[in-house]
Order: sequence, then C-alpha cells, then structure tokens
Amino acid sequence: MAESIFLTGATGFVGGAVLRRLVADNFSVTTALRADSQVVVGQVRTVMFESLETASWEKELLGIDVLVHCAARVHVMNDAETDPLAAFRKVNVQGTLNLALQAAESGVRRFVFVSSIKVNGEGTDSGKPYTAQDLPMPGDPYGVSKLEAEEGLRELAARTGMEVVIIRPVLVYGPGVKANFLNMMRWLDKGVPLPFGAIHNARSLVALDNLVDLIVTAITHPAAANQTFLVSDGEDLSTTQLLHRMAAALGKPARLLPVPSWMLSTAANMLGKRSLSQRLCGSLQVDIGKTRSLLQWTPPMAVDEALKVTAAHYLEHKKQ
Repeated sequence: MAESIFLTGATGFVGGAVLRRLVADNFSVTTALRADSQVVVGQVRTVMFESLETASWEKELLGIDVLVHCAARVHVMNDAETDPLAAFRKVNVQGTLNLALQAAESGVRRFVFVSSIKVNGEGTDSGKPYTAQDLPMPGDPYGVSKLEAEEGLRELAARTGMEVVIIRPVLVYGPGVKANFLNMMRWLDKGVPLPFGAIHNARSLVALDNLVDLIVTAITHPAAANQTFLVSDGEDLSTTQLLHRMAAALGKPARLLPVPSWMLSTAANMLGKRSLSQRLCGSLQVDIGKTRSLLQWTPPMAVDEALKVTAAHYLEHKKQ
C-alpha cells in the first residue's frame, strides 16, 4: 500500500512538480494550501490554512506517514521588508517547526524538508565543492532561516523519534522556471549579444525532474532517515557553457562576446550588483557523492535532455 503523504507548497515550482509525481505514482496525497490557493492537478485531499506559524494541523495529520515540506518564504532579489531576517524566520523557521512538532505529535513517521544550498554558503573555490558535512556558512537572511529550521528539525527528531530528511538543492531549472533563468532564455531566444563568452567558472544546477526524483526517493528509502543530502545534475557547467547549451536547446545561436570575467565583476560591483556578479562569474559546486552512495541514487535526467524540456516549455508558452 502506498505511503500517505502530506505536501506543502503544492502551488509552487518545486512543490507542484512533486504533487504531479506523487499523483502519477499513486500515492495518497493531502495538500496544505493557503486560503486563496488552488491546485489543478489530480484528485487530492486539500486542507486550507492562513499562516504556517499559527496553523493547527492535528486532525489533518492523523494517518499521514510522511510529510514533504516544500512551502517557504523564498529568496527574493529586491526584498521590500524592513527586517528581512524576521520575515524569513516567521515562515521558514517558526512555520516549519510549528508544522513539524504537530507532525511528530500526530505520529508522522518522516519529515522531508526542502532546504537550500544557501545553508552552505554563496560560492565555492573552483574544484572545491560543498559537501553535506561542511560547516554551514549562510551569507544572507534566507540561508540563515533555512539553517535555523534545519537545526530545529534535528533537535525535534532527536527528542521525538520522528525521522527527518533534509535536502539542499542548488539552482533548480525546468519547465516553468522563472527569474534569471527565464531571462537568460529570453535573451538567447531574441539573439541578444551577451558579454559572457569567456567565463570559466563552475556551477552546479539541478533539473526539476531530478530534484523531484530525489524527494520521492527520500520518502521511502530507509537510509535517508536523519540525513542531509545535496542534490545536483552531477555535471557542473560554466556560465559560458550553460548559455551555449541552452541556446542549442532553443535552436538558436549563442551570440556571446568574450569579455573577461574580471571586467564583468568590476562593472557589476561598481553598479552595486555584487550578488549578480557572483552568480554569473563565481563558482558554486556541490559534491553529491553521499547522495549517490547512501541512496543508490543517480540523477535520472541528463543536463541536455533537461535543457531541451525546459526550452520546449518556454517556446510553447512564451509571450509573442
């Protein structure tokens, strides 16, 4: 008999894909949605809530085997909050631990928490990837809030016996991706010349299907209990390589100008865009050796296949 799953964040980019996979795999799924939300995939039980940090879940969690927590206040580029850390803590720490405590009290066996690589930090030296065992060094309020949630979950697991699985994704891309990845596809599709033809960094990415596959693996795999896993596609790309391969997926030429990365970094810093410079020119690599060995898990989708699927969705839905 399939596990009974309680899923948060089902209207989000990752959570929505997790929901579709769980329904396809015939899990019994309950989704928790904000009062103004709707789910359009599958026939699933839905419970409504106003805020994660104050919601009462006792009745909804009875009979649930595994809780998959994708809901979060996500990282935003231009945060309007006067106290961003407090805003992140409210949802990502207080909301997560309120839900997790009630899950433990209701007899939920396992809590799968989608965290972030930002717990590890903002970047790596090339050839020195992050590992799940590294000392966390979050560099922004979002990363701090995710680390504090992880710490609270581990303490709760030790105290109650509920198993906790923590997954830290890198940048996730796939059909329906937004933000900078979507902008990159738009530039390439329009044939805009870009000054990124000589960037020799190395960045780990993860296709949406690969991340979802690991989350589903973490629901049932015995060895996942009380472990932290990093996840990526298993192939790191420079910004220049990513642009060339994304352009190929779009069926367009990549018009890349070989501007030295130091020049781009200098210009970005002068314009107050240091974080953008880090993402474009800096490295961020993860070692998924533990994920592979402990769970016998291999990313099911190769990078070029994932880029093609992402490009096809973009081309089908782009605004003319």
